[in-house]
Amino acid sequence: MPSSPRAATRILRPPLKHRRRNGYATKSPPRTAHCTIVVSDVAGFGDPGRTNANQTRVRDGLWWATERAFLRAGIAWDVCRREDRGDGILVLAPADIPKPLFADLLPITLAVALGVHNGAHPPEEQINLRIAIHAGEIHYDRHGVTGAALIHAVRLLDSTTLKGALAASSEELAIASSSWFYDEVIRHSEHSQATAYTPATVTSKETTTSAWIRLVADPSRTDGAAAAGRPLLPISELQAPAVDRAGVRAGGIPHA
Repeated sequence: MPSSPRAATRILRPPLKHRRRNGYATKSPPRTAHCTIVVSDVAGFGDPGRTNANQTRVRDGLWWATERAFLRAGIAWDVCRREDRGDGILVLAPADIPKPLFADLLPITLAVALGVHNGAHPPEEQINLRIAIHAGEIHYDRHGVTGAALIHAVRLLDSTTLKGALAASSEELAIASSSWFYDEVIRHSEHSQATAYTPATVTSKETTTSAWIRLVADPSRTDGAAAAGRPLLPISELQAPAVDRAGVRAGGIPHA
């Protein structure tokens, strides 16, 4: 046992040459980039009614639906940074991808893709999804990403306001847009259905801020299918991959 707190610190702290070699002692500024941030979370993922096999199919379905939705919205999936969050996904899109694609098309394409997945699975493998959309500076380091904009998006996602809105609805998708993204992108687009968003005050941990909430249903099961843009995603192009009930999805996309 170390004889003093100082001795314990010396034991836990790597040698200086090791710290320098592995970047601990460098003083160069972190690499940053402006990104559109989309972060998602499956409602009730850890419900006791879901088995491990159910959760695996939910995760696979989430990745499948998210990739299909991005591609059908015209957002280049392969140039976005994607990170697995267990019961959700973090997507960081480069600044040169037009932000109106996230406002105008992604809400509908994602709701439709979720509807296709849910239509092919039993209740314990269906997905009700929350997402938060924001934009800002992202800092990259050897561990991953961080930054105030990312933390802000996660706080919107985890807010009781967004969780409650989805729980009280029959829609597949609940969106929280940051005030910045709403004011700068959604409000100015003629195709974003800006009036479908409701202003709200959200609180999560140390954050209390304003946001804009929208609920989106798969338009194939609503009366307003034509007005909502259903022809963008013919079912023939969004057929959910077959599911092997032993737990393997044929044709699913990799998680890494």
